Amino acid sequence: MPFDPNLPQENTPVDAVQMRGQLNGLKDLIDAVGSITAVVVDAVISLPPGDPATVSISLTGTTLHFTFGIPEGQTGPQGMPGNDGGPGPVGPQGPPFAQAVVDAVNTLPPGSPASVGVNFDGTHVRFTFEIPQGYEGPAGAQGEPGEVSQAQLDTAISGTSPNTNNVGTLDTPFGDPDMEALRQKLNELILNGRR
Repeated sequence: MPFDPNLPQENTPVDAVQMRGQLNGLKDLIDAVGSITAVVVDAVISLPPGDPATVSISLTGTTLHFTFGIPEGQTGPQGMPGNDGGPGPVGPQGPPFAQAVVDAVNTLPPGSPASVGVNFDGTHVRFTFEIPQGYEGPAGAQGEPGEVSQAQLDTAISGTSPNTNNVGTLDTPFGDPDMEALRQKLNELILNGRR
């Protein structure tokens, strides 16, 4: 069943088959996206009490964007009367719903079902997204290994400069230890450049 943003209908009981179809439809949409590298909650909107919760999803590049609509709770019952028979004192204002927080976006193995964990800590709605990675694509064609024969190497070298064949080494040792170390390294370089 493809994902239908109009389901479930307002004031209808939740049906497991319909919900499974909706979640599988979302999974199919996520699988078709490819690689998601980031998730952003763009907004969390308070809805009137009794309205159904909403969520809208969009994709910009490799970033998944969410906008949530969460209904406010119903007004609670009147408190107990005070000692004098009149209404009791007004209690303090409860904490407002501040924001949604994405705690984690975890990558699952290919073929795993996507899931979203949600909890409310009294101030924040917290999300943990579990999104499967795509399957690895086929390997590209392997090129043939490079092989050079001795004849090809000799031909390539012939006609090039003789490098250091005509450069003499420094054969007289120096008394200064640093200069002597430098002389030895220079001779090593000259000898290694010869053919």
